[in-house]
Amino acid sequence: MEHEVSDEAFAEIQKMDHGLQELFIRHIEKVSNMPPRRHLRFGNPHFVEKVTKSARFAYKIENETVYVVRCFATHKEYEQWYRNL
Repeated sequence: MEHEVSDEAFAEIQKMDHGLQELFIRHIEKVSNMPPRRHLRFGNPHFVEKVTKSARFAYKIENETVYVVRCFATHKEYEQWYRNL
């Protein structure tokens, strides 16, 4: 599968330190090579991948392409986004 990163997710990755950026890149490539794992919730098209204990990214799959929607460096950022869906 191909993968694309949204402008918002790309800007969030750019704000992170270099080590965390590399982890996100590796996980995005891993998800594009393997089927989705954890669906967010019923009726929501997003999936979530844990990068570290607190870092995550949300993505959706359309037409054999993985679209990375958002990246979160902390669990608090992720929870805030999740609650606003």
